[in-house]
Amino acid sequence: MRVGVIGLGYVGLPLALEFCRGGLRVTGIDVDANKVARIAQGETHVLDVGLDVLRESIHNGVFDVTTDFSVLRDIDAVCVCVPTPLTKTMDPDISYIVAAVDEVAKHLHKGMLIVLESTTYPGTTDELVLPRLEESGLCVGTDFFLAFSPERVDPGNPKWHTRNTPKIIGGMTPACTARAQELYGHAVDTLIPVSSPSAAEMVKLLENTYRAINIGLVNELAIMCKHLNVDVWEVIDAARTKPFGFMAFYPGPGLGGHCIPIDPLYLSWKMKTMQYTARFIELATAINSSMPEYVVTQIADALNNVRKSINGSKILILGVAYKQDVNDTRESPALDIIGLLRNKGADVSYIDPYVPQIDWAGTRMESLHLSMTYDDFDCVVISTAHSSFDYARLVREAKLVYDARNATKGHEPGPTCSIVKL
Repeated sequence: MRVGVIGLGYVGLPLALEFCRGGLRVTGIDVDANKVARIAQGETHVLDVGLDVLRESIHNGVFDVTTDFSVLRDIDAVCVCVPTPLTKTMDPDISYIVAAVDEVAKHLHKGMLIVLESTTYPGTTDELVLPRLEESGLCVGTDFFLAFSPERVDPGNPKWHTRNTPKIIGGMTPACTARAQELYGHAVDTLIPVSSPSAAEMVKLLENTYRAINIGLVNELAIMCKHLNVDVWEVIDAARTKPFGFMAFYPGPGLGGHCIPIDPLYLSWKMKTMQYTARFIELATAINSSMPEYVVTQIADALNNVRKSINGSKILILGVAYKQDVNDTRESPALDIIGLLRNKGADVSYIDPYVPQIDWAGTRMESLHLSMTYDDFDCVVISTAHSSFDYARLVREAKLVYDARNATKGHEPGPTCSIVKL
């Protein structure tokens, strides 16, 4: 079986290499010529991919990459792993799926298996993908096979990765599900079949909606605890000792990444087309989206307490990636915090060993070095708690620390340092 993977990002590239490890010949396809060139040279921005594995797969001839979709004519199975962002009006942007599927349709042939992995609203595979493929005159379940199998990537997670994370598979027909299971059996240890693509699509949205809503709950709890003069971190740590009926979620400066802030809105949008309001999703989105503004208000209050105005203050942001120990800034709340602080007149800098530079409103900012001292700044804001930051040194040197991640827990502040927590 020769496999094609369309989209060589955080999902597609690790999946392609697992297929290689499973003994399959894989061709990766991406429209980004620079990305393809880097991968062909054994380099990638995806931190979860071991460069030795990548280079070995290329050297052994079991993995090649291209921008040319015509290779699909010789492919037995193709996995579509393209982005599914939101438009400016917060509607699903499925243009990447449409473009990829249209390329597949041009080269569709008998016996071919197509699997969509991109997160999307329930009904996409049935209502959007299938009709485009059936225009060829081939019949699903007999001439070609179609399934949805949602990606479950957690960037930076050292324990759970492509092979040991159970895989949901929903085929258009039982034969489609069986063919998809045959494919993924080469790359994933545990396969979970469900009754349909729509069920599989809904599984993915449930997983991330569950997280978004519970994070919204603890974010609101953090605000309530601040009003009550109670330490929200202490409350959560105590509650998590209950051995049943409770799972710990933690507050933060907002939601980031490509999944949790976006996926629930795909479901909410779909329900609006059916005249139903997903009230939990709408409320959690409102709370989570407001957290960067809440954080900036807290920073302003903390500066005011030491007789400083936010206007003109030197503020250092620690971490601009959306989560710990990754280089991904998509939907990162740190970028919103930087923008809000600069709009209020603050002189903002940042340190992130994973993100050497960012663009904000057309202005490029470059990361400062980890070794720099903190006492030159009026406030240091911990937005992303990378493990490479020396928090003990931070609380010894800094004048004021705003800790949005509870990263300073257990570190005794120096005599001139004040710590304010979310």
